[in-house]
Amino acid sequence: MNIPKLPIGKYVDLFVEFLNDRLLGFFNWIGNVIETFNDVLVSLMLFIPSLLFAVIVAGIAYWTSRKWGLTIFTLIGLLLIINLGYWEQTIDTLALVLTAVIISIILGIPLGIWSSQSDRASGIISPVLDFMQTMPAFVYLIPSILFFGIGVVPGIIASVIFAMPPTIRLTNLGIRQVPEDLVEASNAFGSTTSQKLFKVQLPLAMGTIMAGINQSIMLALSMVVIASLVGAPGLGVEVYRAVQRIEVGLGFESGLAIVILAIILDRITQNLKPGKKG
Repeated sequence: MNIPKLPIGKYVDLFVEFLNDRLLGFFNWIGNVIETFNDVLVSLMLFIPSLLFAVIVAGIAYWTSRKWGLTIFTLIGLLLIINLGYWEQTIDTLALVLTAVIISIILGIPLGIWSSQSDRASGIISPVLDFMQTMPAFVYLIPSILFFGIGVVPGIIASVIFAMPPTIRLTNLGIRQVPEDLVEASNAFGSTTSQKLFKVQLPLAMGTIMAGINQSIMLALSMVVIASLVGAPGLGVEVYRAVQRIEVGLGFESGLAIVILAIILDRITQNLKPGKKG
């Protein structure tokens, strides 16, 4: 018995074409804003001499952790990247990750707050987040290229889609885990919904929210190689080139630079959590 194939792919293609036809101007505007912001980040970070930048980041590592081990690792790791000749690629990667994470925070925290305040909203958003996290990241590149063309923007968009769910989930979780007696106490004192949210729930949930942001940073960084497939600059380009040419040494060096950057970002953001510093 032959069962006719459901034309899901055809309907998806028609929907994407519809969006591209009706919202082309909007997509162009969004792409220009994201690309400009990313370019400004790259220009600002490259304006700082590489050695001074390494010292500044090491200082941030010490300020957030008060640990000399992390500070020394940060400084030596960045000096190694400079020595290997991957500094500009590292800055491109860092700008891509920061842009994707900033967008994830701008979109993700309000959605997480909404989910925490409404069970209906949570019931709608949670399956969407499951879909975003389980769909292979390569699939996001196809419509991103159609909407935004080749370059850094589709890489950032794909990174945002892939990296945003932890920020939404853990914002929702953190607010819901605020002790009920504290919420009742704020109600007893006549707090409005916004006062209760900003003065009680969000401050107490900040540790969990920062954990979500930390995970989003790591997921965005894991997308740098995939983003290189659509023309995004950075260390991912070097890894992709090494794979194409089967150059183990080049792949190891560029991969090592990504690992160093990942460890530095992970440790700094972990120590930004309330109660972690000191």
